[in-house]
Amino acid sequence: MEKINAVLESIDGFVWGVPLIVLIFGTGLYLTCRLRVLQFRKLGKALKYMVHNEAGGSGEVTSFAALCTALAATIGTGNIVGVATAVVAGGPGAIFWMVIAACFGMATKYAEGLLAVKFRVDKGNGRYLGGPFYYIENGMGKKWKWLAKCFAVFATCVGLMGIGTFTQVNGIASATKSFFDPEMKHAVNILGTEYSIVTVITAIVVALFVGLVVIGGIKRIASVSSVIVPFMAIAYVGICLLILIFNAKAIPGAIVEIVESAFGLRAVGGGALGALFMAMQKGVARGIFSNEAGLGSAPIAAAAAQTNEPVRQGLVSMTGTFIDTICICTMTGLTIMVTGAYDIAIANGLEGVDVTAAAFTNGLPWAESIGPCILMICLAFFAFTTILGWDYYSERSLEYLSGNMTVVKVFRGLFIFAVLIGPFFTVSAVWTIADIFNALMALPNLVALLALSGVIVKETKNYFDRLDSGRIQE
Repeated sequence: MEKINAVLESIDGFVWGVPLIVLIFGTGLYLTCRLRVLQFRKLGKALKYMVHNEAGGSGEVTSFAALCTALAATIGTGNIVGVATAVVAGGPGAIFWMVIAACFGMATKYAEGLLAVKFRVDKGNGRYLGGPFYYIENGMGKKWKWLAKCFAVFATCVGLMGIGTFTQVNGIASATKSFFDPEMKHAVNILGTEYSIVTVITAIVVALFVGLVVIGGIKRIASVSSVIVPFMAIAYVGICLLILIFNAKAIPGAIVEIVESAFGLRAVGGGALGALFMAMQKGVARGIFSNEAGLGSAPIAAAAAQTNEPVRQGLVSMTGTFIDTICICTMTGLTIMVTGAYDIAIANGLEGVDVTAAAFTNGLPWAESIGPCILMICLAFFAFTTILGWDYYSERSLEYLSGNMTVVKVFRGLFIFAVLIGPFFTVSAVWTIADIFNALMALPNLVALLALSGVIVKETKNYFDRLDSGRIQE
């Protein structure tokens, strides 16, 4: 297993090297400039559109439901476990680079949502299919269909073996085990390895509930997400705010440490550059894992929105990055720093959800068991909805590849099985595999966004010209 982990780490270091980081940052920066910082100029309007559905739009679900489906896939272990993993591996500065990546990522997510609606395909019976595979094929031209297929293959793998299953259910299982059976007093032997009975029960229960929901398709996934996601996001942010209030005196010091670490200022001598790169690498990798800007996943959900205006859905889509990373991930990062959980993790070798659990334990002035219990509930719901969202993404990608719904139904069985076995992989291996597939999936999508940037700018100008002249209503 150690050799496998070493190989995976080598691949991860290669795909998440300087070229990809530059491409992700560069794409977001390029789109930000071409759109004249639209993500900040139009953020108020975007937040308004988020809750104000378009009348008479064509699609399967409301814009808000489409956003909740996308948020269901993004607000998950990346916000709780991923942030902690990034901070431990890359230092506190990873939080800074997460936020910077998200600021540029909002422009990227806007572009993805816009193109998803513009190039989506009506499959009949009220079904719409869209995403990078269609804006690559129909926007860039048929000669690029091979690139669209590459994206669809990688997206299917991400759902089955990356963000969609292993990392999410692994996070749920780790949280439940840490709360109910931290000392492994109730263990069972599976294929020569000891696991807590709590882990086994968690795997079975989550797989069962996932199966009950995904059979209903996008409408059932969207309806479940529209209820769970807003409620749990508000509840989680509220708890993080309480922790920050109770530890307010530590906030200035934490912010200074984050900024200094982001630029390697706390490293000695020649280690500064290495510390800077490590913080940037882990921050960007976990940031894109969390908000998925540039990955090309969210536009698959955006394509199902009931709208006739690509720009409008692009604005709604970009709020997802704002909510996910700039709000929720930043909250998690700050709670880890102000409560001393980062120092505890470094001293005791904690990783994953245990780091955030330490923050919730130390940061709230209640019984020690209350914080981890709250965290476990939040993580369980966040990760569960992420699994649902990624099942939808994977199924749509597979439908594009095969055009055969029988294949999609077989895939559902494999997806549920992947959820079932996810808790039995090591935390480090799970996150490394997810990172690798994320990178492979992002490449075709980023190429398409750059190639179609002219279309994005033209559509944006056309929409706001019509809106300003009164030819269309908000």
